Amino acid sequence: MAQPLVKKDDDRDDEAEYSPFLGIEKGAVLQEARVFNDPQLDARRCSQVITKLLYLLNQGETFTKIEATEVFFSVTKLFQSRDIGLRRMVYLMIKELSPSADEVIIVTSSLMKDMNSRTDMYRANAIRVLCRITDGTLLTQIERYLKQAIVDKNPVVASAALVSGIHLLQTNPEIVKRWSNEVQEAVQSRAALVQFHALALLHQIRQNDRLAVSKLVTSLTKGTVRSPLAQCLLIRYTSQVIRESGVNTQTGDRPFYDYLEGCLRHKAEMVIFEAARAITVLSGVTTRELTPAITVLQLFLSSSKPVLRFAAVRTLNKVAMTHPMAVTNCNIDMESLISDQNRSIATLAITTLLKTGNESSVDRLMKQITNFMSDIADEFKIVVVDAIRSLCLKFPLKYRSLMNFLSNILREEGGFEYKKAIVDSIVILIRDIPDAKESGLLHLCEFIEDCEFTYLSTQILHFLGNEGPKTSDPSKYIRYIYNRVILENATVRASAVSTLAKFGAMIDSLKPRIFILLRRCLFDNDDEVRDRATLYLNTLGGDGSVVETDKDVKEFLFGSLDIPLTNMETSLKNYIQNPSEEPFDINSVPKEVKSQPLVEKKAPGKKPTGLGAPPTGPTSTADTYERILSSIPEFTSFGKLFKSSAPVELTEAETEYAVNVVKHIFDRHVVFQYNCTNTIPEQLLENVFVIVDASEAEEFSEVGSKPLKSLPYDTPGQTFVAFEKPEGVPAVGKFSNMLRFTVKEVDTSTGEAEDDGVEDEYQLEDFEVVAADYMVKVGVSNFRNAWESMGPDFERIDEYGLGPRESLAEAVSTVINLLGMQPCEGTEVVPSNSRSHSCLLSGLYIGNMKVLVRLSFGIDASKEVAMKLAVRSEDENVSDTIHDIVASG
Repeated sequence: MAQPLVKKDDDRDDEAEYSPFLGIEKGAVLQEARVFNDPQLDARRCSQVITKLLYLLNQGETFTKIEATEVFFSVTKLFQSRDIGLRRMVYLMIKELSPSADEVIIVTSSLMKDMNSRTDMYRANAIRVLCRITDGTLLTQIERYLKQAIVDKNPVVASAALVSGIHLLQTNPEIVKRWSNEVQEAVQSRAALVQFHALALLHQIRQNDRLAVSKLVTSLTKGTVRSPLAQCLLIRYTSQVIRESGVNTQTGDRPFYDYLEGCLRHKAEMVIFEAARAITVLSGVTTRELTPAITVLQLFLSSSKPVLRFAAVRTLNKVAMTHPMAVTNCNIDMESLISDQNRSIATLAITTLLKTGNESSVDRLMKQITNFMSDIADEFKIVVVDAIRSLCLKFPLKYRSLMNFLSNILREEGGFEYKKAIVDSIVILIRDIPDAKESGLLHLCEFIEDCEFTYLSTQILHFLGNEGPKTSDPSKYIRYIYNRVILENATVRASAVSTLAKFGAMIDSLKPRIFILLRRCLFDNDDEVRDRATLYLNTLGGDGSVVETDKDVKEFLFGSLDIPLTNMETSLKNYIQNPSEEPFDINSVPKEVKSQPLVEKKAPGKKPTGLGAPPTGPTSTADTYERILSSIPEFTSFGKLFKSSAPVELTEAETEYAVNVVKHIFDRHVVFQYNCTNTIPEQLLENVFVIVDASEAEEFSEVGSKPLKSLPYDTPGQTFVAFEKPEGVPAVGKFSNMLRFTVKEVDTSTGEAEDDGVEDEYQLEDFEVVAADYMVKVGVSNFRNAWESMGPDFERIDEYGLGPRESLAEAVSTVINLLGMQPCEGTEVVPSNSRSHSCLLSGLYIGNMKVLVRLSFGIDASKEVAMKLAVRSEDENVSDTIHDIVASG
C-alpha cells in the first residue's frame, strides 16, 4: 500500500534528509553521464542525470575544460530522443555549460532544426538557447528566423524571441535595433505576455532617444495596451517622461497626469497600485494631485490580501514624510493595521501614524505601541524608535510620555543596535528639548545600572559628564557614576573616573566629595583607572599640588582632541622606535583625518619601489611627503608643510605613462608633485619634467622646478614644480600640464638603453587648486562644547540660495566637498525624503586656524534648496573667507 505524502515544510531541521541530492559527488555524477551514450536511451534516467549536473553547477561546482567538453558532446547525442521532457532538459544543460565557439558549431544545426520545428515548445526553447550561446556572426544568419518568431502566432514562441532580443541588446545592439518594425507589431498583440515583453524591448531600443520615448508613450496611452503587466510598464515609462518634461508653466498642467489618474480606475489591482505609486513620487506633486491616489491606497488598506495592504501602507509611509496632512484621512484604517498578523505591515502602520498623528493622539498611540513592541524583531523596533524621536521633536510638550516610553523599552531585552538607537534618541531629545534634560539623564543613569554593553555605558558616561553639571541638581548623578567605578569592568570604570572629574571641574561645591571618590580609585587593580584618577587629582588640585587655571582645566577636560587617534598612535610608535632626548611634541602629529598612500599606477604583478612607493613602515603619509620635500634644497625656504592633497590622476588607466599629482600647500607657496610611472618595458625616459600653464591661475607665479633625471620601466619617480601665491590667501586656479622627456629604446634582453634619444611630449589632464585644498579635515569629539568654547566673537552668519537640486543629500555633499571640512557626529548622512537637515563641520584653515561650521538646509516642493551658514573661528578674516568661498562656489 502506498505511503501517504508527508509535508515537510514546517520541519526545517530535517529538510536535508529529504533532499534527493543529498551526498551526490561530481565524480559519481560524471560516471552516470555515460548513460547519454547508450544505444537505447532511457529518457527518464537521462533527465535525472541532467538534473544532478544542473544541481552541481548551481551549487558552485566547477567543471574542468575536459569534463565540460565531454559532458557537452554527450548531451548533444540526446537530440536523437523525441521525448519532450528530456529535450527541455537538454536545452537547459546547453545553456548552463555555455560552450565555446568551436563547440557551438556542433549543436547549431540541431538547434536551428528545432527552431523551425512544428513543435512550438522546441521552437521557443531553441530560440532561447541559440541566442544565449551564439556570437554576432551566427546571429546575422538566424536574424531572419528571429524576426519571424517575434510576430509568430504562438505567444510562447513570440515571447521567447522578444526576451532573447532584450538579452542580445546588451551585446549586439545594432542587430536588435533593426527589429523595430516587428517589435512594434508585437506591441499590438492580444497575448498579455507578448505585449509586455514587446513593450520592454521597444523601450530599451529607444531609451536613449527622449523624443522617441515620448512619442511611444503618447501613442500607447490612448488605450491600445490591454496587458496589465504591459500597463504597469507603460505607467513607469510615463512617469519618466513626466519627470523629464516638468510642469507646463503657463497652464500649470502636468502632461500625462490624466492618464495616470485614469489608471486608478483600472480593473487590475497591480495597475491601480502602480498608477497610485507613480502619482505619489511625482516631483512637486500637489495635494490636489495626490488626493485620488491616496483614496485608492486607503481602499487597499482594508483589502483581504496581505500584499496589497503592505504595498499601500509602505507607499503611504513614504508620502507621510513629505505630505503628512494628505495621509491623515487614512489614520483610522491604519490604526486597525497595528494588530495585523504581518509584523511588517503593523510596523509600517505605526511609523506612518507617528508621522501623521496630531498632539492629541500621541497618548493613545503610545498605549497601542506598548503592547505591540514585544511582538516584533529588533530591526522593526529601531524603525519605531526613530519615528517616536521625530514625533517628540515635532511635539516637544509631549516629551514626558514619549521619554517614559523610551525609558521603559530601554529596560527590556534587546540587541546592541536596538539599545543604541534608544540611547541615541534620548540623547537627541535631551539636547533639543531643554525641559527633557533632567528626566532624560536620570533615565540614562538608571539604564547603565544594568547595561550589558560596554560601549553604551562609556558613551552615556561621557554624555553625562558634559550635560550633568549643567542641571539644577548635579549631585544626584554622582551616586550612579561612582557605582560604575565599583561594579563595572575596567573600561567603564575608567570612563566613570573621567566623568567624576568633569563634575569636579564644573561644580566647586562637589570638589571635596569628588576628591574622596577619586582617591579611592587610586587603589583600583587596573592601570588605566589608577592613571586617570592620579591625573585628574593632580589637575584639579586634589593631591595638594598647584592646579592649572580654571580655563586650562576646562579646556583639558572638555576641549576636543583635534588630532586623529590613528595619527597620534603612528607618531608615538615612531617616537618609541627612534628614541630621542627631546620630549614628545604633540604639535608634530599630523592633523589630517585620513592618511592617503602615495598611489602609483603600475604594471600588473609589479611592486613599486623608490620614493613613489607606499611607505612600508609605520611612517604616516604626511611625514613621508615632508621628508621628500625637505630633501630638495629649492623648497627648504618654504617653511612648514600645511597640507598634502590626495593624488589626482592626470592620465587614463592602461596608458603608456601613468601620472598623478599631489598638491602640497605652504603658507606662501604651492608645490605640485608629479608621480610618474613608465609602463613600457622597451623605453627609458630621461630628463623628465612637466611644463605647467598657469594662465588660468592669475594669483600664482612659477618660482622653481626639479626635473627627474631618469624614469626606467615600472619604477615610479617624481618631478616637482613650485608656485608662489599671496600669503594666507586661498588662491584658486586651473593648471594645464604637458609631460616632456627624452625617450631611449631599451633592449629588453640585456636591459641596456641606446645612447641616442628622441625628445617627446605627452599631454596630461588639467587639474585645479580649489578652496578645499587650504583646509585640513580635523574632527572634534564634542562639537557642542567646541562651538561654545570658540565663542561668538568672530561668528559670521548668512543665508544662501543653492538653486534646484536633485535632493537634499546632494546639496549637503556639495557644500561639504566645497569647504573640504570634516563632518562631525554623523551629520553628513541625510535621512531619505527629509525636507530639512543640519550639518556640523570642523577643520583647520591655513595658518592653523580652527574653524567650526553649522549648516542648516531646507528644500521646498520645487527642489529649491536654501542654506543658513554659521561660522566660528579664531580669526574674523577666516570666518569671512569661509562665507566668501560659499558665495563664490
